[in-house]
Amino acid sequence: MERRKRARLIYNPVSGQEIMKKNVADVLHILEGFGYETSAFQTSPEPDSAKNEATRVAKAGVDLIIAAGGDGTINEVVNGIAFLPERPQMAIIPTGTTNDYARALKIPRGNPIEAAKVIGKQQTVLMDIGLAKNQAAGESYFINIAAAGTLTELTYSVPSQLKTIFGYLAYVVKGAELLPQVQFTPVRVTHDQGVFEGKISMIFVALTNSIGGFEQIVPDAKLDDGMFTLIMVKTGNLFEILHLIRLVIDGGKHVDSDKIEYIKTRQLTVESLDSNNRMMLNLDGEYGGDAPVELVNLANHIAFFADTDKVADEAITLDMEDTSREDMTKRFIEETDHLEDTIK
Repeated sequence: MERRKRARLIYNPVSGQEIMKKNVADVLHILEGFGYETSAFQTSPEPDSAKNEATRVAKAGVDLIIAAGGDGTINEVVNGIAFLPERPQMAIIPTGTTNDYARALKIPRGNPIEAAKVIGKQQTVLMDIGLAKNQAAGESYFINIAAAGTLTELTYSVPSQLKTIFGYLAYVVKGAELLPQVQFTPVRVTHDQGVFEGKISMIFVALTNSIGGFEQIVPDAKLDDGMFTLIMVKTGNLFEILHLIRLVIDGGKHVDSDKIEYIKTRQLTVESLDSNNRMMLNLDGEYGGDAPVELVNLANHIAFFADTDKVADEAITLDMEDTSREDMTKRFIEETDHLEDTIK
């Protein structure tokens, strides 16, 4: 008799106003219908709760791990299996604030039932995963974005309760607050195409096209080509940064700006040339150590279930959440326009 495939649901009970707690039984029923022998694990506030459980079940030979929560939960599960020589398949049920990874894989957001049904389509993508190596924090993995610079540090300034209650708007408001404080930092970035030495205000190293809910920051991102997209913002001027934000919103036109370095690379190192100020690394929205750091793209490292029919379609279809996000983006611009008038 053929062995039934085994699946383990690892879910964050407090993500997305506790939506998963209300849907665990239905999700398990759907997975059982797809032929999986399925069980569930509720994460706890203990450090590395999701990561440790992912490692345990992967070593036990589970076939599929479903990470249910925000991008932080997905990142933690990935960190629990990415170092293993044999890795199970992964699926996600997005219930977080921005759900960037779900956007990239075209997984329904905020609807655990519909997200679970994607597994039944049996469509997967061998996703690239990022590996970050630095002396203080050791090795860790990221699925979507590594970043550094003043504005990328805003995620450390937004309390988790505020993120839960107000979602993306919390980041928008905090971003508007921080814009006048943007610092211009000297760095050395070594990549496949050469070496950049100069001053920057932000560095993004992206694996997908969705960053903070915006899908035009990396308009040509590929999920499985083994390449990072390296973006360096070469200005600390408030008004020039505001202009770049407008170009992002206007169809990703920022990539042609002379204030941007836009580079494809398989690996890179980032060093701060300012010994008086630390440069903190942000991995998928969480602190990931300080520069210097080496980043390596692990090509086709983990098979994720995705709706590949929609991933292949480059057209962006706005749903109500996207429409609301657009409204908040307009509010962000209005707020920063007010800042411009005040500073002038």
